[in-house]
Order: sequence, then structure tokens, then C-alpha cells
Amino acid sequence: MSHELTQQIESYLPEMLSLLEESVNMDSPSKNKASNDLMAEWYAAQFTRLTGGRVERIPHPVAGDRLLCEVGSGPKQILLVGHYDTVWPLGEAERRPFRTENGIAYGPGVYDMKGGLLLAIFALKALKDMGRFPDDKRVVLLINSDEEIGSPTSREFIEAAALQSAAALVLEPPMEPNGALKTARKGSGRYKLTVKGVSAHAGVNPQKGVSAIQELSYQIQQLHSLTDYELGTTVNVGVIQGGIGTNVVPDHAEAEIDVRVATLEEAARIEAEFAALTPRLPGAELVLTGGMLRPPMERTAAIASLYSHARELAASEFTFTLEETATGGVSDGNFTAAVGTPTLDGLGVRGDYAHSPKEHIIIGELPLRTAFLARLIESM
Repeated sequence: MSHELTQQIESYLPEMLSLLEESVNMDSPSKNKASNDLMAEWYAAQFTRLTGGRVERIPHPVAGDRLLCEVGSGPKQILLVGHYDTVWPLGEAERRPFRTENGIAYGPGVYDMKGGLLLAIFALKALKDMGRFPDDKRVVLLINSDEEIGSPTSREFIEAAALQSAAALVLEPPMEPNGALKTARKGSGRYKLTVKGVSAHAGVNPQKGVSAIQELSYQIQQLHSLTDYELGTTVNVGVIQGGIGTNVVPDHAEAEIDVRVATLEEAARIEAEFAALTPRLPGAELVLTGGMLRPPMERTAAIASLYSHARELAASEFTFTLEETATGGVSDGNFTAAVGTPTLDGLGVRGDYAHSPKEHIIIGELPLRTAFLARLIESM
């Protein structure tokens, strides 16, 4: 059964690669609505043509339009989650167009994650073409437009779709070197701490000043002390700025802070610790902005059960070992899991070097990964 499915998908490979080239050669940076809307139009057309399914285009005044692509009308909804936006600026596709060499495909967004989107579309096409699409299911492919910048306009849209679904399968690339699924992801936060001090001449009357940089140095030590590797919590001050000259007591300094947490409990603790920050120097003031952006994807019993099913399917029907891992990186899977929907992440294409000019996928892995996704949908 799985062998026939893989063979069917192997017959699609020339068309898959042709469409992958088309999509990779279309720029779709997260913050460019015009290019993203063209990308949305392209995916909507391909989905309809290849699967015969329905597409609802969700417009947005600033971000690129999102797509809800559906196949089937059964009572059990399975959600596939992906994004067409990339980290690459306009003109990158012209500078580094799609190319293949020695069984490897290169190009901006080929790995993260235009390859993953086509993998999902062709998995659904195979089930339809072979008369194997389950009568009891409705599969929704949600294509997001601003995942690379944290899905600021899409979170509610993603969560609403997840709440209607029995499971969510996220098309991000798997973890290499063994193609492992991601069954846990840390949550992430981004903060900015601004310190206001009092300026003064550093040589004439420094005692009249309050150094914002000195105050910030105390706060940085306090912030880094919140890191707890055993709990999976990290707080990193990654960017600092302040002062206007060596002979001036600085009245302004600021820091940008990255937070990663493995549990909702830790997210609450860190938020409370940040809210409790107080100045050490008399006359200094602190202004904190930002917050937690994505909740953690915790490995629940439901996620463990779903992974166990996927692992057994891989071993029994595709004769490969499907491993699992946890990662500090984030995805839209954080949102689907946090609302209680069992989620498997990393079901996309194999390759390497996301967000790098060396980004690539392994062409020979496409039929297997596509067939496995199709069979997973069919068997859930």
C-alpha cells in the first residue's frame, strides 16, 4: 500500500520540481504585501488545480493574504500548517535563482519552507488521484504569510483553525541530521529595556549625573541570572546601546532581550521577574516593553501518542526510524499545541541551512516524505 503511494508520488517528481522552481523564483519577504499577495494567488491556483479542493483567501490590509485550502468534507478535521513568507529581501530570487546540482535543490526559501508546502499539496493530490482520500476527514492546509516575523497578524487565525482540528501537522523542516520530528519547542519572548538617567559632564561634575549605562549593567546581570538550563530557560541580552560620548555621563541606554522557555509555568515566572525589575541607582528609571511572543509547545501525552503512531507507521510501512527531538526554535506549531491540539512539527522537506545562502533540500527524499505525510493523514 505504501509502496504504491510512493511510486505514485515519484511520478509527480518532475512537476513538483518545476513548481518548486516557480515558487522559489518568486520573492516573498514577510513585510512586502504586494509580493506576498502574488505568492498567495500562486499557491491558491496550484492547490485548486492539483487537488480539486477549495480555497478561502483571507485578506489583510497590511500583511500578505492568508489561505485556507480544504480537501474533503468529513467530520474529522486535520490541520496542515505552513507559510509562504521567507526571510529573504526583494531581489534575492534574481540574485540566487533556483538551481539543482548533484541531487540537491538550492534557492531562497526552498527549505524554509516552499518545499514543505508543495510536499503537502502533492500528498493530498496522491490521496485524491488514487481514490484513497478518507471519507471521514477534512484536511485544511493553512498557509500563513508572516511566520518568519512571529505571525503577529496570524496568531488568532492559526489558533482558531487549530481549535477546530483533531490534530495539527506542521510543515517546517525536520531536525537534521536524522530527519527527526519536533515534539516540543520552547516558547519565545522579546523585550526591550530602556534606562533613563541624568546627563552630566564626565570631567567637570559627574556626581550630578546618573549613568544609564551603569544602571543597565546592573539590570543585565539580574536578567542573565534568570537563566536556568535545567529548566530549559534562557535569558539573553543580545543588543545594547547607550551614551553619546566618552566625556558625557549617559542619560539613555537600552537593551534588547531574547527569552526562551520550555513550559508555560516558566513563561509566567519570567514575565513576573521582568515586571518586578527596579532601578538600583537613585534617580534612574526603567521602561520595559515587549513580552512573550510564542507560548511553548510542550510534549503532552496527546502529542506523545500522535508521535508514537507516526513512528510505528514509519517503521512498519516505510522501513525507516522516525526519531523525535525538542528544539529552542519556534514555529506556528507553538500556537497549535498551546491551545491543546495534538501537534507534530517537522513534517516538511529534508535539507539544511535554513536562513542561509547555502539553504537546500535533498531531492531524493521528496517522494518518501510526501508519501509518509499522505499515509499519516490517511491513517489518523
